[in-house]
Formats: sequence, structure tokens, C-alpha cells
Amino acid sequence: MSVKDAYLAAAGEAVDLLGRPEIAATWERPSALAEMTVSGLAGHLAYQILSVGSALDGPASRQAPIPLLEHYARAEWIGTPLDGDVNAGIRAKGEDIASEGARPLRERAGAALAGQRTRLAGHPDDQVVFLPQTGWALRLGDFLTTRTLELVVHLDDLAVSVGLATRELPHGVFDPVLMLLARLAVRRHGQTAVLRALTRTERAPAAINAI
Repeated sequence: MSVKDAYLAAAGEAVDLLGRPEIAATWERPSALAEMTVSGLAGHLAYQILSVGSALDGPASRQAPIPLLEHYARAEWIGTPLDGDVNAGIRAKGEDIASEGARPLRERAGAALAGQRTRLAGHPDDQVVFLPQTGWALRLGDFLTTRTLELVVHLDDLAVSVGLATRELPHGVFDPVLMLLARLAVRRHGQTAVLRALTRTERAPAAINAI
């Protein structure tokens, strides 16, 4: 499965979940994520799809793209306090995107995805896209991988928040996310910690979280 196909499949799962009646029924309740409502989390999930259109619509980047792992090394939200400006801004943006309600959000995300199914075919994976929200550029394939990771992680968050089982994803969708998370975990905790967590319960560290 290509990077584009993996992203499109994950985005399709997100649009399906956003249309479930359980989302609208619990719209204003707290989600499984601290200080985030179901609506805010739904908006954040939809943003992962909407941001792809924004990246494709943006002007051609004059910057050289940075590597995928460097993108996460620079990300301000990783390791910052929950009540810090960065995370507060992420929550506020999710709420703003979802402000029109559950059904309009699902329709907006669905329309964006429908356009991307055709549009992405005309863009090579090595196309450079500038990300104004970060101030740097990535190759399109790497950017889509970041969106796929976000979609997979927040599909679980949102499903748990409304009492739904998290659906199993195709290997072609989950495997690149797993690989990226493993690499981020190794960078954060070291090879030995990750190796032991996966193979030696008697020596496993307390945590090997990637982000």
C-alpha cells in the first residue's frame, strides 16, 4: 500500500467515525483526553484531513524539506505541559473547527476527502509542501505519514471517548504508523529500552511512549 493509499484509508475511517450517532449524542461531553471535549477531539481528527488540502493549496515551498524524524524533534507540542500555550491552542482550534456541529463537520471532512482521492494522484510523493503552522517544509509523502499517524492515534481516542470499539486497520495503514512510532520511541528512550519492552517483561522499562 502506498503512502497516499494508507492516508486515504485512514481518513476514510475517520470520516466514517465522525458520522456515527454516538459522536453527536456525546458532543459536549469530556473526551478521553484531558481538557478536551468530544467535539474538540472530533474537530482535531477532522483537521488532519483538512490540513492536507491546505498543504496542497499553499504556494510552492522555497525551503528544503526536513527529514520526517526532524519534524518531530522540532514539534513544540511534544513534551509541553497540558495547560501550555501550544496545547491550549490545539484544543481551541479543534473546538473552532467543530463549532458548526457534528453533522456539518462530518460533511466537511467527507467532502475534503472525496476531493483528495482524485487530487493526490496528481502530486508526487517527493513534492515539497510548506507547513505554515510549523514554519518548515516536508516532502508530501512524509507529511501524509504524519497525518496518518495522527488519524490512527485519534481514531482510537475518539472511539474510546464515545464507548465504541476501536476498529482494526489494514496492515498497510497500521504498519507505517507502527514503524514511525517505534523510531520515535527509540530516539526518546534508546534501543535497549524499546527492545526490552517488546521482549523481556522482567527487564521492561515503565514506559516507552513515542510522543
